[in-house]
Amino acid sequence: MIAVDSVLTAGTWVGDPVHSDVSFKVRHMGVGKVRGRFALASAALTVGDDGGRVTALIDPASVDTGNRQRDRHIASADFLDVANHPQIEFTSTEVRGFDGETFVLAGELTLHGVTRTVELEAEFLGVVDDPSGVRRTGFSATTTISRAAFGVDIRLGFGVGGAVVADAIEIAIEIEFTSAGPDPR
Repeated sequence: MIAVDSVLTAGTWVGDPVHSDVSFKVRHMGVGKVRGRFALASAALTVGDDGGRVTALIDPASVDTGNRQRDRHIASADFLDVANHPQIEFTSTEVRGFDGETFVLAGELTLHGVTRTVELEAEFLGVVDDPSGVRRTGFSATTTISRAAFGVDIRLGFGVGGAVVADAIEIAIEIEFTSAGPDPR
């Protein structure tokens, strides 16, 4: 059995894209939800005596909803316009209410060339030495954003007042970091 620590010590950590997931859900036609995911391009977590900071880059061209035609449309100028906005970026600015497990992570999200403050409901999942001896830590986080607030305000309607794609986007993040050094043990 692998023992999980509940204390994240000072050090530098690098996001592990293989063991991380950035996903979203959005209402479709008012009666269902479409799910998709993005690849984590990079992430860094720095923990020091004065707190911590996290940055993450996401590749919007990596959008995967399980339907290539829809993925191409989401990547197009109608939605994410990846040709002109080739990355999504998050930089934390504040941690509030940390109780040893849950907390609010506030930060600046840049999407589609627009930067807005967002708050994520987050959970610290612990620290462990994996079977290969690599020190890892993990977090889960969720938030909901308005796509229109980020300039993604295409309005595809149907019927009387119906929207093909809702404005509210639910985001869920599962991220693991590995120790980058010095060893934070």
